Amino acid sequence: MSLFLLDAGREWRESQRQVLTVARELRKKGYASLIVGEPGGDLLRKASEEGLSTLPLRMRGGMGWLVRRHLARAMKARGCKLAHFHDTISATLGLAAAAAAAVPVRVLSRPSDSSPLEGRLPFAAIDAVIAGSDGVKSILVRGGIPEDRIEVVPPGVDFSRFTSEPAGDHLRRELGIGPEEFLVGAIVPLEDERGHEALLEAAALVAGQAPKVRFIVLGEGSLRLEAPGPEAARPMESVRYYLGFRKDTPRVLASLNMFTVFSHLDGLGGFLVEAMASGLVVAAADVGSARDLITHRDNGLLVPARNARALADAVLKVHFDRVLAAKLAARGRESILERYSVEAMARRIVGVYEYRAHRKGLKLA
Repeated sequence: MSLFLLDAGREWRESQRQVLTVARELRKKGYASLIVGEPGGDLLRKASEEGLSTLPLRMRGGMGWLVRRHLARAMKARGCKLAHFHDTISATLGLAAAAAAAVPVRVLSRPSDSSPLEGRLPFAAIDAVIAGSDGVKSILVRGGIPEDRIEVVPPGVDFSRFTSEPAGDHLRRELGIGPEEFLVGAIVPLEDERGHEALLEAAALVAGQAPKVRFIVLGEGSLRLEAPGPEAARPMESVRYYLGFRKDTPRVLASLNMFTVFSHLDGLGGFLVEAMASGLVVAAADVGSARDLITHRDNGLLVPARNARALADAVLKVHFDRVLAAKLAARGRESILERYSVEAMARRIVGVYEYRAHRKGLKLA
């Protein structure tokens, strides 16, 4: 028996990354899979390099009836129990082949962007549609697809460039900071002037008890790049600014000891996700996406927005209690990888396969 994963793209793209990651997860669980893709394409090349089974099949520009016949024969010969179509072209050709081969479970991934061919798909013949978000699910429901056939599986993030980056001194060398300093990366949008003021106040409070702590304000020009005027008597030697954050994020994060997003404005969750995946302890203002990502004192710290004393206390806690810091960092990385990684996405998709097969009284292995 075999599970067919189909994608008609020639060049590497998001749907093909999904195919490859799902195939790895299937192999890990002992399920036999076959990746069907365009001859000479990136997907089949990468899959072959990993020892995964592949079937080259020209789906783009070929004669449709011939492609369908060839695919149906392959499905019958390999005892295909489930076919997952990762793009609209493979579904347009493959659903007819799956019907001819009596494949019992058929799954379609619905991309966020529509396709001119999508209206022709026989959705009644599809057992499950994997939507990338609740928004896509709403569109499908409005289009007449029964809600119980839709599974929401957000696209996973490839965190390998963050998880594989060893601790380094890139930022310290750039800014001339010694290895004994404790570096706290900070994100504060320009629009949040009061948040920036509170960050500087927190830095002053921390400097009074831990002079080796340095706050590094990170950005690419969207941040205020000067401290307040000279009338604000703060120890600004404890606050530095670095503009190259987004150009070299993994190496910058690997240079830090802690990371904070200190703003009442939402929309900064992506910074937290990357920092947590990098294994950094995070402290964030208790607003918006930070609440979804962080469970206080389990995988990070939440502090009231614009509360300088609370942020200072959080930084001092992490600086002086390295056991707590190690626990928060480890749980932070684990929680992000469990929820948002491409591997987590693949596990959810395989779970969809198993559930849909179980509903039909089938075992996939």
